[in-house]
This record gives sequence, structure tokens and C-alpha cells, in this order.
Amino acid sequence: MKNLTRIALVTALAIAAAAGAHAQELTKGVVDKIDAKTNKVTIKHEALKNLDMPAMTMVFRIEDPAIRAKLKEGASIEFVAERVNGKLTVTQVK
Repeated sequence: MKNLTRIALVTALAIAAAAGAHAQELTKGVVDKIDAKTNKVTIKHEALKNLDMPAMTMVFRIEDPAIRAKLKEGASIEFVAERVNGKLTVTQVK
């Protein structure tokens, strides 16, 4: 019974560590331009800590139509950007 408890504890700790490693910090930005034809958005943003990038204006890909629907030019947003297949991509918008 003690071994089963230890296994359960180790499993729970491993799952918690993995979930924490995938948590992304939201970055503030303003949508400058949306290009619906190429599924790209230009965002003036604060530093992207997860990508080690300073604040700047840059273009990101949008692969998820649900994310695209949340974006409006001139809107202030909070978002997560990640490298997806080598391309900077918006993966979450709040």
C-alpha cells in the first residue's frame, strides 16, 4: 500500500510540473493591422519573455480561426505568441 501511495504522489507531482512548464504568460499589445488573406496580424507589443524578445511591432501568423475572430484593428489585447513550426504564431488571445 505504501508503494501505491508513493507512485500516486510521484505521478501527481510530475503532472503538476508538466502543467506549470506549459503555462504561458500573457503579453499586452495593440493590434495594428490584420491581413485576412495571409492569416497574419501586426501587433505592437511589450516584451515577449517566453521568446526573449524586446517590445516592438511585428507580424505574427494566426492559425486558429477562433483567435482571428477575436482580433480587431486598434484593439488592446493580451496574447501568447510561440514558435510553431519555426513561425511566430499567436496561440492565445484574451
